[in-house]
Amino acid sequence: MPAPDIDPRLLRAFVAVAEELHFTRAAARLYVAQQALSRDIRRLERELGRELFLRTTRQVSLTGDGERLLPHARRVLDAHAALAAAFTDPADRPLLVDLNTDGMTAARVLARARELAPECELMARFESGLTWAAGEVLAGRLDVTFGRAAGLDPAVLARLSVQPVRYEPMAVLLPCDHPLAGREAVAMSDLAGETVYAGAGNERTREWTHLATLLFDKWGISLAPPAPLAVGVAEFQRVMAKVGHPVLAVAGFPPLPGTVLRPLVRPVPLSPLLMVWRKGLDHPGLTALCAASAELAGTEGWMVRPTDSWLPETDSSLMRHR
Repeated sequence: MPAPDIDPRLLRAFVAVAEELHFTRAAARLYVAQQALSRDIRRLERELGRELFLRTTRQVSLTGDGERLLPHARRVLDAHAALAAAFTDPADRPLLVDLNTDGMTAARVLARARELAPECELMARFESGLTWAAGEVLAGRLDVTFGRAAGLDPAVLARLSVQPVRYEPMAVLLPCDHPLAGREAVAMSDLAGETVYAGAGNERTREWTHLATLLFDKWGISLAPPAPLAVGVAEFQRVMAKVGHPVLAVAGFPPLPGTVLRPLVRPVPLSPLLMVWRKGLDHPGLTALCAASAELAGTEGWMVRPTDSWLPETDSSLMRHR
């Protein structure tokens, strides 16, 4: 029996559901209606003559055949992307760069890269979280992003290239009337017993919440429950004021009215920032971004780790990657 001639769109749908294990999230990732995504999955199952997912009202999981198909589907999609790239002059298209949040380290890298390669069009995007943005990179809707790569699924990380950018010191955003707001710095032990917000419930930033959980467990800090997903500084400020919890941030976090940002010390918890892109990507803008990151890291001391600092070993290992 000849092998079925499978539409790459169906494989793209399958991989999205397999990685998200959630049809609604997978549909949002692919920018399609959930009903259309479900039809594509059913069509793929018919063409292969295999059930690929176990579906209940509570969860979605891969069957044995689904597990067997996943690495093959990823290789086909990677080859499909490479084929398209082979016949496209990379300099002829913009490089889409996700900064997560404007005004921080990634924005500085992008600004310097634009100076180094003025002939390239480097377009900023704001996807808010590496968990989400990594999927967009692999799907070809983003080229480069920044964040904590150690929090990604290992199968996703294996298809990405990374370059360490900065050991970013963490900080805490406090309401002005908080008892710790008057201090110049806040020791980790001072937060023991506090409830601190770190993006719980935001599926786009799971890598950040995971890092916070590791930190909080060590110092007896409670993770604040999920809050409504706020897009934009004004909405974030409004929601945080309503919730009233301190917020885990990094030292360069943009100031918000009614709050103070205080560095965390004894030890200094670190947020490991890496630049991430799809393996095999060839674009002069990427070369400029890598050069800009290395230059700024050297002049600003971004890759010098503080002596009294905290970082999980999985993150430390990636940050030593070259």
